[in-house]
Amino acid sequence: MPTYVIGHRNPDTDAICSAIGYAALLNRLGVAEAEPACCGEVSARTSFALEIAGLPLPRLVLDVRPTAANICRRNTVTAQESESLLTVMDRMRQTGVRSLPVLDVSRRVRGLFSVQRALDLLLPTSGEPSSARRVHSSLDLIATALGGTFQLGKKTDCEEDFLISVAAYSTELFSKRIAEMDPAHLIVVAGDRPAVQALAIDHRIRALTITGGNRLCERLEERAREANVTVLLSPHDTATTTMLMKCARKVADAMQTEFISFAPNTPLAQLRTATGGTGQQIFPVLDEATNLVGVFSRSDLVAPPRTRLVLVDHNELSQAVAGASEAEIVEVLDHHRVGGGLVSLEPIRFINEPVGSTSTLVAREWRNKALEPSCGIALCLAAGIISDTLHLSSPTTTNVDREMLSWLSEKSQTDMSEFAERFFAAGSILQSAPPERAIRADCKEYSENGWKIAVAQIEEQSLSTFWPLQKKLEVTLEELRHQSTLDLACLLVTDITRHHSILLACGNEEILSQIDYPKLDSGVYDLPGIVSRKKQLLPHLIRIMQAVPRADTPRG
Repeated sequence: MPTYVIGHRNPDTDAICSAIGYAALLNRLGVAEAEPACCGEVSARTSFALEIAGLPLPRLVLDVRPTAANICRRNTVTAQESESLLTVMDRMRQTGVRSLPVLDVSRRVRGLFSVQRALDLLLPTSGEPSSARRVHSSLDLIATALGGTFQLGKKTDCEEDFLISVAAYSTELFSKRIAEMDPAHLIVVAGDRPAVQALAIDHRIRALTITGGNRLCERLEERAREANVTVLLSPHDTATTTMLMKCARKVADAMQTEFISFAPNTPLAQLRTATGGTGQQIFPVLDEATNLVGVFSRSDLVAPPRTRLVLVDHNELSQAVAGASEAEIVEVLDHHRVGGGLVSLEPIRFINEPVGSTSTLVAREWRNKALEPSCGIALCLAAGIISDTLHLSSPTTTNVDREMLSWLSEKSQTDMSEFAERFFAAGSILQSAPPERAIRADCKEYSENGWKIAVAQIEEQSLSTFWPLQKKLEVTLEELRHQSTLDLACLLVTDITRHHSILLACGNEEILSQIDYPKLDSGVYDLPGIVSRKKQLLPHLIRIMQAVPRADTPRG
């Protein structure tokens, strides 16, 4: 199972690039299973940076809750529906399983087979003891089960309904009994008793099985040929021969055709609910074509394997990939405030420093380990720093950011001023995407003093792209507030050239009334010099939420 190095929901360039850079470092340090991932759409600017760096997009992982695909055993013991009970039960005995899926030639699951199902078939039913002597099989399967040979007759895999009769009576009594049976479906099991063998042949039965390694004499063989009686030779005694013949049934006859199965993405909680109280021993996991992925039992639900996560560019569960609370978080690298909800069972490595970018911390880890990133990884990390610090012009910028960007410029052999200009010109999300996608592209949720808010940020090269879309953005922001049950929803649109932002906000009037920025319109505020959501806008909003008590009234 991989260890995902993953940023926050609606990832920005720093979240994507720090995940890629840190996963590459962990790989170099011997953590082969470390893999970069993202839990949201990659922006045009981020895609541009990765394309220039020659790096692929990270894996998209939207949910890390344990699922049927995570817990099922894939190296599963199976049976083919054409195999005999004997063959399948031998396999079960050797592997120690009590139940297994029965497949067709295309690996589609046709049913489940268990020891209990075999016993139900092999043992006589109450009130009908002769049922145990009835066998639906073919002469080929019977010969295979016996390890026997044909003295007379052709091999055939044609399935028939047979009735097995053991010639254990006296010749006189056997003559009476055999006359009462339908010869077309009758198999007589006899030892070295020529008189009984002759009676069976003259009755023109379907097949005669000779036990103990014996054969028909030449005279009786000729009579059997004339009567079209197949003769099977068994190396076993009569009791063993009879038992093995009963086990020559196809496993398909004994399988359970109605069973509970699950899709690979079924969550663990749903598995526990659906499997409780059923007598089914194993549960197949099937893909869309009903092909077998694996199987699990109820014991596999007790302590399922958890996805391992390294969180970068965030530390709050409200911003993490869905299911992070059920995963094993093994490490955190971040440069934001320490939020709530993150709990670990054991001590973990937690790096949180007030620098301008998580990519800065990752680059420093590379340098501190005396390792050199590839040109592509170096440029990727540089893009993360340039994005989050607005090319070192944001108030969040520190000397560490400047030092690391200079080091990455050397390692990537790239003029960072030229790269930054191309990076920021890579696309306007307000012009290229619908309002909902633009707002959700980089949107983070926060909780404070009982309040729940979301702040989205869009970076443009001019605020002129905002005004024509103001009304549509207001409607979309209000929809986001209701869908996510927020007290306040905000959009910070930042002119990265002039270092000037516009704040669009909707929600609780008590909070809105405390926003201390010049008001341009209803719910629209002017923020000259404000470019950082983390360091400039969010602290102001948090102070408001701390000062305004949360009333027990509906939000809004």
